[in-house]
Amino acid sequence: MDQYILKISGHDEAEFAKEICEEMAVSAQKRGTGIARRSVDYIYKKLESGQAFVAIDRHALQIAGFCYIEIWNDGAYIANSGLLIFPNHRGKGLASRLKAFAFQKSTETFPDAKLFGLTTSAAVMEINSDLGYRPVPYDRLTNDKAFWNDCRSCVNFNVLQNKQCRNCLCTAMLYDPNKKHKSIKKEETS
Repeated sequence: MDQYILKISGHDEAEFAKEICEEMAVSAQKRGTGIARRSVDYIYKKLESGQAFVAIDRHALQIAGFCYIEIWNDGAYIANSGLLIFPNHRGKGLASRLKAFAFQKSTETFPDAKLFGLTTSAAVMEINSDLGYRPVPYDRLTNDKAFWNDCRSCVNFNVLQNKQCRNCLCTAMLYDPNKKHKSIKKEETS
């Protein structure tokens, strides 16, 4: 039996919001990279409303991984953001599995949407590439000002502002469902 249950979040997972926020902050600080911070209330609402994807350790009954969905331009653009794997669960391929699960559920729910992300992580870039994302200029992403305003809590926000949201230290990656892609790995639901 698989150690992890991958699922769309709900009321039962909302209790993990504070723990997720704390680990996001610690992880970003350790890596020394920019990451937009989210409040406990924001993450709680994502978990409670089913706008997040979680990996639960079946044996310890604890959160092992997390990411959430953002919807932009009335569903024309979707982002699976905030990918986090808790330290005790790293090195087991869980990040790839959770990202593939989030990708599968997002493309099923929003089949015509372009999925995108910003990252400084080489590992996340590799996972995204395996799913069919490609590096793109920032102008290929959503033009929704609320998205760019969400970058305010990132340590690199001044770089983004100085570049007028045309680039930053993150790599922009986009999956366009209208383009031909390599085969996409899909996660089996548990």
